[in-house]
Amino acid sequence: MNKRKRRLFGVVFTLIAVLIVLSGAGILFFIQQKEEDQTVLPDKLILKYMSCIESGRYEEMYGMLNEQSRTNMSQEDFTARNKNIYEGIGASGITIEVTGMEESGETDLAVRYETAMNTSAGEIRFDNLALYTKNEEGEYLLEWGDQLIFPQLEVTDKVRVSTDKAARGQILDRNGVMLAGPGTASSVGLVPGKMNENADQDIGKVARLLGITEENIRKKLDAGWVKEDSFVPLKTIKKLKETDLMKEFPSQEALEMKALEDELLSVPGVKITDVEVRAYPLGEAASHLTGYVQNVTAEDLEKHPGEGYRSDSVIGRSGMEALYEKELKGQDGHTIRIVNAQGSIKEVLASAEKRDGETIRLTVDAELQKAVYDQFKEDKSCSVAMNPRTGEVLALVSTPAYDSNDFILGLSNDQWNALNEDPDQPMYNRFRQKFAPGSSFKPIIAALGMEEGAIDPNEDFGSEGLSWQKDSSWGNYYVTTLHTYQPAILENALIYSDNIYFAKAALKIGSRKLEEGLERLGFNEQLPFEIIMAKSQYSNGDSIDNEIQLADSGYGQGQILVNPLHLASIYTAFVNGGSIVKPYLNYKEGAEREIWIDQAFSAATSEQVKSALIKVVNNPEGTGYAARLDTVTLAGKTGTAEIKASKDDNSGTELGWFCVFTEDPQAERPLLLVSMAEDVKDRGGSGYVLRKDKEALQAYGY
Repeated sequence: MNKRKRRLFGVVFTLIAVLIVLSGAGILFFIQQKEEDQTVLPDKLILKYMSCIESGRYEEMYGMLNEQSRTNMSQEDFTARNKNIYEGIGASGITIEVTGMEESGETDLAVRYETAMNTSAGEIRFDNLALYTKNEEGEYLLEWGDQLIFPQLEVTDKVRVSTDKAARGQILDRNGVMLAGPGTASSVGLVPGKMNENADQDIGKVARLLGITEENIRKKLDAGWVKEDSFVPLKTIKKLKETDLMKEFPSQEALEMKALEDELLSVPGVKITDVEVRAYPLGEAASHLTGYVQNVTAEDLEKHPGEGYRSDSVIGRSGMEALYEKELKGQDGHTIRIVNAQGSIKEVLASAEKRDGETIRLTVDAELQKAVYDQFKEDKSCSVAMNPRTGEVLALVSTPAYDSNDFILGLSNDQWNALNEDPDQPMYNRFRQKFAPGSSFKPIIAALGMEEGAIDPNEDFGSEGLSWQKDSSWGNYYVTTLHTYQPAILENALIYSDNIYFAKAALKIGSRKLEEGLERLGFNEQLPFEIIMAKSQYSNGDSIDNEIQLADSGYGQGQILVNPLHLASIYTAFVNGGSIVKPYLNYKEGAEREIWIDQAFSAATSEQVKSALIKVVNNPEGTGYAARLDTVTLAGKTGTAEIKASKDDNSGTELGWFCVFTEDPQAERPLLLVSMAEDVKDRGGSGYVLRKDKEALQAYGY
């Protein structure tokens, strides 16, 4: 190779070498740049750290701290500090906005950010600073201090939350009588320092008297907060009023309560003190209406997050207490403070005033509620009362009943089992259910028939005796009735409550027209009312599918089932010129009726039916004559429904009904009362219910 070629080759080799070196440096630079680009910077890390708080991922937060922070504080202490503060103040909805980032030394970066969070005392906002240091691997880790929770917080400081408990709202009747509200009971407890040294026998006696276990008592006495002079509550019992004992003849209950108190107080260390509780003055007379409250459970707290419930809160379980829980509950007041080691307040972080629960006023009249209950308390029954002009519901009664106060005082397992195993079902709310209405349904068939043109009120349907069938296609099935009379016209059919007349009337109307008519009256749909009631029906299936079922439907049998309040609402048409008013329970000053179904029947039809119903009560031949009063003109209809397994069943029971109302729409206290009692067979049928209603009306002032 000549000299010139060797020189050219050397230049090329040198150029290649330079290119290789430069390329390698470029690759190295690219790799280093890529590594730096992949480093998560503190502005992202602080967002990740704060996002762990609401879900309680404290272990993950601890893993983001630098080595020095983890040396200074154990994971256990870190978790306890953060958990106690954030969960204690009810922190939620935490948002972070990074407002700046600046270098602090060669390896440190400081992040400025704004925090906002919701708490039990309202929103807290503050600006803060987080310092990050880079480790040998190039990762940024957080330098932790108490000021990361709140900028003013120091190691020895504590965050305190004080609660101003809201009062639960009252439930009142239309006249301001309390149905549910504050009351007083007796709390029975033990003071350890005053107990005998060997108290095993005494604990056993107290457990027996209170119906609780010895284990339960010992567990409460061993609680960490208990001191020698502490009052340790064991059970809440009814308060014995001195006035109850001062009566000439004290009740058996009062005497038993006095004996219990005396025996309890004979045990060293037992103390009985007053305690405020939720009270239900009408007791069993209104418990299905008012319902009751109970202490919240873990399930309740999980179901209602952020709604202000605590472990010692109560919540409505049924009735009005549950329906108006949101309004009655109120909102506790809270104040969140930072206090120093000496207990002095350094700063108030947030404060919210308490808001007591609302007072709920119902249209119910406690006097009428009690009067109806007193008549039916030994029966399986239900009653609803309305002002037929306005739609105001004046009473809702179900018997037999439980006592809401027992749930407040605490039911033993034996008491709870007794309630649920009672064959008369005291926990079952009958006024929300649907039942066969029997002959109380006949005025509705009469009105629908006239509206359809199927019934001429003056047409004589003919006297058939006490049993009838359309033709031989019915086999051995006959419609039976209790009375014979002439002529068989509509008015007389209602007065004598003739099943045969109304079976014929239903056949004249026809199944399709009857179904359409009943659907216009709200059958198969939800009654527009605050409490959800069972939907009334005309068939177990989609339609009335045979002649016998249709004929039976005409006198409230077949597969007709009606909710009592729905039945009462339909009866308001006979007071309001054919229009059905909407029932309601929430009291309004100067109540004005709201029409639910306008002109369900014509004014002429409703007036003709009402005229016949007046005679049902005031004509000596009428089935409702025993309810007649001299003080006011009443109209009404009796009804007896047979409940049996089949057409041939003779062992079934009977439901008795009476629907009665003041015929004068301008009466001073207009009233419509519908009552149903089960098992009236051999007790007078609907006559049994009629007599009870009459007593209730008289007790109410009629």
